[in-house]
Amino acid sequence: MSFILLLDMSDPLATLPPSSSVGDYVKAIWEIAGSEAASTKDVAARLSVSSASVTNMFGRLQEMGLAEYERYRGASLTAAGRREALRLVRRHRLIETFLLEHLGYSWQDVHEEAERLEHAVSDEFTERLADMLGHPGRDPHGDPIPAADGTLAVESLKSLGETEAGQRVLIVKVKDDSAQVLNYLGERSLVPGRSVKVREVRALDGVVTVEDEGGVEHALGESLARAVFVQSTLEGVQDPVAPA
Repeated sequence: MSFILLLDMSDPLATLPPSSSVGDYVKAIWEIAGSEAASTKDVAARLSVSSASVTNMFGRLQEMGLAEYERYRGASLTAAGRREALRLVRRHRLIETFLLEHLGYSWQDVHEEAERLEHAVSDEFTERLADMLGHPGRDPHGDPIPAADGTLAVESLKSLGETEAGQRVLIVKVKDDSAQVLNYLGERSLVPGRSVKVREVRALDGVVTVEDEGGVEHALGESLARAVFVQSTLEGVQDPVAPA
């Protein structure tokens, strides 16, 4: 099941984008909390900055109309803040796709490179890149790419750890915040677009055993199982870019 989030892209901020540091913060708030409030601590950890720096930036975002900040609760994005966050998320995920498909990057390396590039290109470049790539719906890790008009499909997915033995599921996306995890799963072809049969889900330690398309079984520890998000093969989902 999915629904569409529609944002008005006519705001002046869409044509006068904030600085790269402001963009990093609004994107971090969106990735951490979505429409809820992100705490100072969580944003500081995500961006590897001090809590004092985050507090100062939260105040600045509020002055700019990008966020609402409440002490001890954190910051939540305004409509303008969400527009800016999704603009950058779209750019980031398209760059990741380009790096993997055309420049030979591995799926565990595209995230950091896209972080460096997303503030260096224009919106026009982003849309030309989307045209060249054929307007993909997902990035290499399976995350949905926001459309140019600000729409984003929000899905109801579950992790492998939430499945039951006997189910056949399609891997839709994998968390991209650990290169080690991506490398491990990539070596075993447990990547978005591949289907697996769930053989065992152990309640005691969270280990999930799956059988891949070639009949090979893989036992995944609890942390790995939580990093893989799946959908029943009976449900439709647009194929993501398969990592090389």
